[in-house]
Amino acid sequence: MTQVRIFDTTLRDGEQAPGFSMTPEAKLRMAKALAALKVDVIEAGFAAASPGDAQSIMEIAGTIEGPVICSLARAVRGDILASASALAPAPRKRLHLFLGTSPIHREAKLQMTRDQVLEAIRTSIAFGRDYFDDIEFSAEDAIRTEREFLAEALSLAAAEGATTLNVPDTVGYTTPEETYDLFRFLDGAVDRPKGMIFSTHCHDDLGMAVANSLAAVRAGAQQVECAVNGIGERAGNCALEDVVMALRTRGNLYNATTNVDTTKIMAASRTLSQITNTPPPRNKSIVGANAFAHESGIHQHGVLQNRETYEIMKPEDIGLSTEGIVLGKHSGRHALAARAKALGYMLEGEQLDETFAAFKIVADEVGTVDTARLVALLSEAQTHRPQDLWKLSKLDIRAPLSVSAWPVVRVELEHGERGRVTDIASAPGALDGAFAAVSQMIGVPARVDSLEMQYIAADPDQDAPDGQGASVLVEMTIEVDGEIFAGRARSRDILPCCVSAYIDAASNAQAVRDLREMNARKDQAA
Repeated sequence: MTQVRIFDTTLRDGEQAPGFSMTPEAKLRMAKALAALKVDVIEAGFAAASPGDAQSIMEIAGTIEGPVICSLARAVRGDILASASALAPAPRKRLHLFLGTSPIHREAKLQMTRDQVLEAIRTSIAFGRDYFDDIEFSAEDAIRTEREFLAEALSLAAAEGATTLNVPDTVGYTTPEETYDLFRFLDGAVDRPKGMIFSTHCHDDLGMAVANSLAAVRAGAQQVECAVNGIGERAGNCALEDVVMALRTRGNLYNATTNVDTTKIMAASRTLSQITNTPPPRNKSIVGANAFAHESGIHQHGVLQNRETYEIMKPEDIGLSTEGIVLGKHSGRHALAARAKALGYMLEGEQLDETFAAFKIVADEVGTVDTARLVALLSEAQTHRPQDLWKLSKLDIRAPLSVSAWPVVRVELEHGERGRVTDIASAPGALDGAFAAVSQMIGVPARVDSLEMQYIAADPDQDAPDGQGASVLVEMTIEVDGEIFAGRARSRDILPCCVSAYIDAASNAQAVRDLREMNARKDQAA
């Protein structure tokens, strides 16, 4: 099989996109995640862009072991010197030179003729060779460059000492068919030493970055430039997780493999999401929250029999441990019975029919039926006694006048058996205080692991009694004794919605704890 190198540009092309800027500490943390992922090359930044970027590259170069550390540079001496200085501590380093070659770049941006572009390629690579043994040359906007001139430019770069030739679709314009045809043409038209490889760098403006990258691999490219979660300029870069898992899952088609440790994909994705405060969309392939989730009854039945009926890869392959079955209004009897059995409840015959009917009513009301709600439903089916869950009744926040003092939060909860319970807590933040008060009342000490909020304003033409008419959805995960539990809530206001989601997650943790204690007592009695 062909070994395809993974050139990660999360910290350069990804980071320079609006909304994805990272601090030096965050970039180093992400670089460590990429090294654990075992990518071949980490493009750590653009040394000449700013002193801060140069310092960040230098810190990564002196800390990270394993991957080649790379810096981007324009085809000018100042950029090359800045890259050489920033990469000095790296045991393995690469200079990534680029220069526009397409007519529109030559005329509108560079104001250079063909001959001037070729001369700049020649002199910059020759100068770079004084500082680097490993030089990658990118013909910016290669896809829109005249084929013969592109072949001439790449041949010159190879002759001057470039070791990797990158053919980027800088503006995300091409298609898989065109990509395959171009790389086949370049394979025969570019004069280069044996062993020199072609690289592909695709953008997602037309949604084809991954497909185009795979087409390049099929045509002979041996390096793919990509970014975690597909971040990057405009619509983003080829998503690392997509191209790596495509090559792994369809290795028989592409006859290619990578060195990536795929079990670290989810960890790298989450690290980036935490750093940038931007999680991938729920329906994002491989790393999205729904990538291995099933709510449809038909799908759930198949997955319960054999996961391969609806899953082409295992969640464990990307480092994800998940139940996969999401109970909601589309779920069927098989999924409900299986989940109930896992919780220690056997549902059969008439009891299953009655519980399923009640389950559908709850699912229509709340959407996703989580562990706490399901346990309450199952207990009610067995005891015929309503099982009440904790609900937020009142939230009172008193902010101090002094900036050094902590807010005091009073939370009032309501419970079917315990009635109305109130507690007060103080913390550096109002939400921290509210969460602490809830934990004290429910008896579940927890740490917030993640919090995602969607604030959706009403349509301007829609009448809203309060003048705003917004809807807030909060999805949260908390850590309790090393385990992760999820909660969600929908409300009109942000703070109560966050507290309600925390209550939901803590209730799920409490339900699981109670079930374990009940099963332990059963085992002892047996």
